[in-house]
Amino acid sequence: MRYFIELSYNGKAYHGWQNQPKSISVQEVIEDSLSKLLSETIAIVGAGRTDTGVHASQMFAHFDTEMAFMEDDLVFKLNSFLPKDIAVHTIFKVKAEAHARFDALSRTYLYRITLKKNVFTFDNVFYVKQDLDVDKMNEASQTLFQYKDFQCFSKSKTDVKTFDCDIMKAEWFFKDGELHFVIKADRFLRNMVRAIVGTMINIGLGKLNLDDLHHIITSKNRSEAGFSVPAHALYLIEVAYPNNLKL
Repeated sequence: MRYFIELSYNGKAYHGWQNQPKSISVQEVIEDSLSKLLSETIAIVGAGRTDTGVHASQMFAHFDTEMAFMEDDLVFKLNSFLPKDIAVHTIFKVKAEAHARFDALSRTYLYRITLKKNVFTFDNVFYVKQDLDVDKMNEASQTLFQYKDFQCFSKSKTDVKTFDCDIMKAEWFFKDGELHFVIKADRFLRNMVRAIVGTMINIGLGKLNLDDLHHIITSKNRSEAGFSVPAHALYLIEVAYPNNLKL
């Protein structure tokens, strides 16, 4: 049987989602826990590959097993077994061909910024000391919908067949005293969100304008875009799937 697992994690202690040769990853910790509880070697496939230090309030992965178990019981046991920075929410049966990565219709990320120094949130939010022109940043966000190729925001030497992404949502807004950026797309390139946010901040600071953004995107050159903001304020908040995957 194939199962989907829905989980969340604080990425501070991990070198990203994906297994690494000499560094601890979220995937490794979950695979190890599942393997011990089900008494067989379990491999999981995630909906995406968050980078070192990036968090997820909603992540999905799939795994296969012939072992019989009660889903709620396994959720309880996993949460007792896993470290405090990883939580499992649900486990459910899906069709044999269902795939956590390839069947995802969209992913949504949140980036959190504070414009005031806060001693309680510095581990989770990026502190920007200067004033930002949020209206200009939202104008810049709308510019993203005019393009598909976002190579300029991709990490160099990335092994992908295409740099095309279909951006469905991109907006800045204030919430609970923080400045939030939410972006939704069918897929994201490595470092893409953090590079977009860094570029938008430069626009909000007046260092770049909208014409510069058009030039950056059409250049397809990462060195033309803005800085990459820190990972600790980035969250994967939603992964959407077709309704017909569940059994």
